[in-house]
Amino acid sequence: MKKNKTIIIAEIGVNHNGKLKLAKKLIEIAAKANVDYVKFQTSIPSLHISENAKQAIYQKNNFPIKNNSQLAMAKKLAFDFNIFPTLKKFCKKKNVKFLSSAFDIESIKFLYKLKQDYFKIPSSEITNYPYLKELGKLNKKIILSTGMSNLNMVRDAIKVLQKYGTKKKNIILLHCNTAYPTPIKDVNLNAMLSLKKKFKCEVGYSDHTEGNIVSLAAVSLGAKIIERHITISKKMKGPDHKSSLEPRELIKLVKDIRDLQTALGNRNKNITNSEKKNIIAARKSLVASKKIIKGEKFTHKNITSKRPGSGLSPMLYPMIIGKKSKKNYNKDEFIKL
Repeated sequence: MKKNKTIIIAEIGVNHNGKLKLAKKLIEIAAKANVDYVKFQTSIPSLHISENAKQAIYQKNNFPIKNNSQLAMAKKLAFDFNIFPTLKKFCKKKNVKFLSSAFDIESIKFLYKLKQDYFKIPSSEITNYPYLKELGKLNKKIILSTGMSNLNMVRDAIKVLQKYGTKKKNIILLHCNTAYPTPIKDVNLNAMLSLKKKFKCEVGYSDHTEGNIVSLAAVSLGAKIIERHITISKKMKGPDHKSSLEPRELIKLVKDIRDLQTALGNRNKNITNSEKKNIIAARKSLVASKKIIKGEKFTHKNITSKRPGSGLSPMLYPMIIGKKSKKNYNKDEFIKL
């Protein structure tokens, strides 16, 4: 992976609906789109959701459960630990990297043994001290999602991670809004730059908006990571399908991001190879605007600038004015020194 290449994470999350076959299909879709990682969610629901917890409004609207039980919903959607080695192996086969977010301490320990490049901290856990402590002790590369938080909350989470062993240089902060979908008026993408300036960390964006414009804007502002939910169809039943990208949308997003990064280029301003061939046709040269007799002085009345650019540059105009012509010139003939 190129050093400055934006990392694209296809968030499968729980959009597999608890079915291994669907999870593999989503991995194939992500691999075909050439994303860098696919990401799942790993949890033991009863360890991080109480029996009293109710579904969020978007969950209730998209995946209604009896008594609006968040725990019952999570149990329907969560994979057992023994599924994840199979998923990781399938990712390797499809040439895409595996990630999963842990939602409880037992899941952190399990994913540590599974070995993944990053630990992604969900926005829900940014104020979970015991969770952050456990993860901090591992001193792994961290992607910290900052939805539902302010700068003070982010600061406190970073402090806990650092206190227990995580190096600050290993933390990437994801700006995020946890509304599904996120209204454009609430994106506040400049906050991503505030995170970078305040904490001196790499930053990225976890995008729950509709369309690609915000992801592309984030890349143009320097996002190291872009994360998007993916699905086979927005019409499927489940809490996150509606705010996810379908296969064609994902393919377009990845292409647009790669094209944008290519277009951003570097900070040098040079003449490119592709435009060199147009210089002579487009630029201008100093020419006689009318017939000039040998010995006649060059003035603004008898010389001008016209295409093509294969003669003297018009930038030499001040040097030419007032000098005597050493030869006769016809109209449009190149002026020579």
